Amino acid sequence: MIRRPPLDDDEESTDRWLVSYADFITLLFAFFVVMYSISSVNQGKYNELMSSMGNAFTGGSISSPIKINSKPISGANNKLKGQPYSVVKPLPLTHLYNEKMRREREAMTRMAVDISNKLAPLINENKVRVMQNNRGIRIDINDSLLFSPGSADLASAASGVLNEVATLIKDNERLIQVEGHTDNIAIHNETFFSNWELSAVRASSVVRMLSDAGIAEARLSALGFGSTQPLAENVSVEGRAKNRRVSIMILYEGQTEAQNQTGFGLEITPQSPATQAEAPKTLKP
Repeated sequence: MIRRPPLDDDEESTDRWLVSYADFITLLFAFFVVMYSISSVNQGKYNELMSSMGNAFTGGSISSPIKINSKPISGANNKLKGQPYSVVKPLPLTHLYNEKMRREREAMTRMAVDISNKLAPLINENKVRVMQNNRGIRIDINDSLLFSPGSADLASAASGVLNEVATLIKDNERLIQVEGHTDNIAIHNETFFSNWELSAVRASSVVRMLSDAGIAEARLSALGFGSTQPLAENVSVEGRAKNRRVSIMILYEGQTEAQNQTGFGLEITPQSPATQAEAPKTLKP
């Protein structure tokens, strides 16, 4: 009987390494594709991101959410078909802005309390009132503390209260707006033609004293409102006395930054009748 030669089960294929090599090359190719895709930066979107973050940390205007991909989503079941979508969630700019404003309000409240404590005797006599509103801190000073009737020359007693206020507010950078107010009884003499002139000159006199007390002139402004913003009805002696006042407004820091910007706004140039119809298009933000 012829014996069949035994099968050699230990024989191995010499090409088995090609399988591992092919897998390695495939993974390496996928790795470099991913690295290339995340290394490509859209400069326009990158600038928009930097602008949004800058506005958030400097208190500027909040820009629109960032859109990385504005192509419409395809698909039969897509309810937003044809509308742009964003693959990146908007940054929490509103939260950052609200947090900044909250800290600003708290700082202004502390300043208002300090001013109120310093002027407590005059507040108890109803000659001074300290308020905080959406513009900042308002210090209402009765005109009897500052001026003689019908005059815009500061009385000798005015230096005490104004220097006290100046000491508390001169070490910050907030804008200060001085407003003159009168009652509704018209004035007409050799110096002032109307209550408008009287209120404006009184506000300017207070501004001049605050400047002499060490407050930078760039922070100061004067406005005359006449009798247009009364605190009480002008039907009684007490009501008219409340309305004759000078208000010192210490504005919030956000308003200070906006008003200090140079070149702020849009210049409007004359246009011909043919182009006036398109003028609103040029004024859109």
